[in-house]
Amino acid sequence: MLWRYAVISLITVLTGCASTGDWSSDVPTRQDPRASNAKRVNLKNQSVSDLYAPSSNLWIRIRDGFEMAPMNTPLEIEQVRWLSARPDYVHRSMARSSRYLFYIVQEVNARKMPTEIALLPFVESAFVTHAKSSAKAMGLWQFMPATGKDFRLTQNVFRDERRDVLQSTDAALDYLQRLHKQFGSWDLALAAYNWGAGNVSKAQKRNLAAGLPTDYLSLKMPNETRNYVPKLMAYRQIVLDPKAYGIVLPDLENHPYFVAVDVGSDIDVALVIQLSEIPEDEFHSLNPSFNKPVILSNANQQILLPFGHAEVFQENLKKYTKPLSSWSAVQVTKTESVEQAAKTLGVDAETLRAVNGIPKSMRIRSGSTVLVPKTSQRPGDISVALAENGSLNLDKSAPKKCAKGAKCPVTKPVKASAKGNSSANQHKSASTGLAKSAKNGSSNTTSSTPKASTGKGASKIQ
Repeated sequence: MLWRYAVISLITVLTGCASTGDWSSDVPTRQDPRASNAKRVNLKNQSVSDLYAPSSNLWIRIRDGFEMAPMNTPLEIEQVRWLSARPDYVHRSMARSSRYLFYIVQEVNARKMPTEIALLPFVESAFVTHAKSSAKAMGLWQFMPATGKDFRLTQNVFRDERRDVLQSTDAALDYLQRLHKQFGSWDLALAAYNWGAGNVSKAQKRNLAAGLPTDYLSLKMPNETRNYVPKLMAYRQIVLDPKAYGIVLPDLENHPYFVAVDVGSDIDVALVIQLSEIPEDEFHSLNPSFNKPVILSNANQQILLPFGHAEVFQENLKKYTKPLSSWSAVQVTKTESVEQAAKTLGVDAETLRAVNGIPKSMRIRSGSTVLVPKTSQRPGDISVALAENGSLNLDKSAPKKCAKGAKCPVTKPVKASAKGNSSANQHKSASTGLAKSAKNGSSNTTSSTPKASTGKGASKIQ
């Protein structure tokens, strides 16, 4: 059991993780009046961890926390059949979940929510962290841009916290708890998460006016929302009894996969990968929110590293004597081409274009924040103001001068970040279009354009 205490010490030193509760335990979700008869532990010869974590299997912990009743509807049966007919796909998505599922279960337990909620990213994104739906929902929990802003998920030139594992999980659980309080049931809360609270409320009002029930199964809703809870219940059934459906669940231990390390000063992504001695793909799977090759200390960011590699990173960082960051940021004071801005800033035009993702024939608008190589004239970490509010806005290059008296076309500004739809609108879960990502088994691959669920409720996943 010594490794457990070593783990706790490491987290204490390195992490600023948002998780609450004892990571090594199956935290009780309700006060039990039978607690006075609970088993006692002699600390001289017994381990407390053995009492609270009788199994090292995370799937057992998840099953023990199930609270939602199966729907037992044709839609749920169809979803179970669809998944059981594709064991390779299920196994790949389950394997991807191994990086994140312990943390999500821990947070769900701490909030006393049913552990079925921890399985929701299977439905939303198939646990592909870079998943993006056709409605521009993003990340494990598929936050729309506007909904992300409602829950204070930063979306700027440096990072998109809709893809951040810790931040998006916290926001998603906040959102679901709010919806559960509003609608009084988890199936309606889930419908509202997918379709929008306003749409669910309107559907209920229509049923009330017609003298009809207002529960999930009685409401008229789009096919995707109609199939949404049955999909989650299908995953529940498979986790409960995988052998019955010919599915083999991957082994998941009941302890953290990653450690959250606070960023004390700006540091290059490439250097973190080097010092932590992990593959680049693994780093980006755990840290998908970073948009640039530098991680900012003034953005209150954390780096997630696989458990054993966090200690490696800490030791290598102590020995590293060179500068940690090679990038700075500046705010452009006038609208100009990349070439003009590069000349003004004293940097290479191609470097400026590449690191900031600026397409050719586009100009940088005044007030935009651009990343540039650090120099003696631009020392120090990127400021809080730019770290929190940096944006990149682009214009099409100015057209050639029009002939005298001719009507010139008006150029419209182009924002680097996509505009979001209202949180009341339905979003299509990206898992309905993850055929390529599922085949590759990669969690840092942007999904192909999603397709809506079929009328029978079987989503287009391969």
